[in-house]
Amino acid sequence: MRVDVFTIFPNLVDSFCRESLLGKSRDNGLLDLRCHDLREHTTDVHRTVDDSPYGGGAGMVMRIEPIFASVEAAQPPRPLLLLSPGGRRFDQRFAEELATGDGFSLLCGRYEGVDHRVVEHLIDGEISVGDVVLSGGEVAACLVIEAVTRLLPGAMGNDESPVTESFGEHGLLEEPQFTRPAEFRGWGVPEILKSGDHARIARWRLAQALHRTIAARPDLIEARGGLSEQDLRLLEEFPAVPYP
Repeated sequence: MRVDVFTIFPNLVDSFCRESLLGKSRDNGLLDLRCHDLREHTTDVHRTVDDSPYGGGAGMVMRIEPIFASVEAAQPPRPLLLLSPGGRRFDQRFAEELATGDGFSLLCGRYEGVDHRVVEHLIDGEISVGDVVLSGGEVAACLVIEAVTRLLPGAMGNDESPVTESFGEHGLLEEPQFTRPAEFRGWGVPEILKSGDHARIARWRLAQALHRTIAARPDLIEARGGLSEQDLRLLEEFPAVPYP
């Protein structure tokens, strides 16, 4: 999958995406990441990418010329999405949509945003990683790239992981996980996980995912259409593991 990122801090994105799963995906040819420096397409000696807004006001606005020039030179894969607080909320479903394509591109805003003509005539949409203000879109771009890349076939060591983890196929938060040692400071691992009864363990895990989601994200339960009769039986059969 090819992913292009347009930014004034290409090294920030590139360096993050050379570590861990993203780095391995790049080395294995699963992810073709291309970071474009918008300053390379300025025409003045100071490599200026921003200017004061028409009509006055605080802050600066990213200029239209270097953005258009950079995108037109790169001919990036579409959709081209602007990282913006006003964009479509990024979630696991959105990540899955992007993962099914051949590629996509991200435009990282800075300052007070980009000239609105970029929004009107260049990009294909806007994307938001949450109701929070950042100094620029680079950190958000890294989040999007990682969320999508880990869904690509072969990117993760266990192909079942995207199905069973939070926001996966069941639309629930992930159940609590345990590993060795079996006891630490008097705190033990649930006996069922050591039983070898894989069918019962699977039911326990689903019950714990339901318990956790009901407590922390009831909106996800509503999105599933509420609790089924099977869900209610699981909740009754297996008590919840404590959470803070």
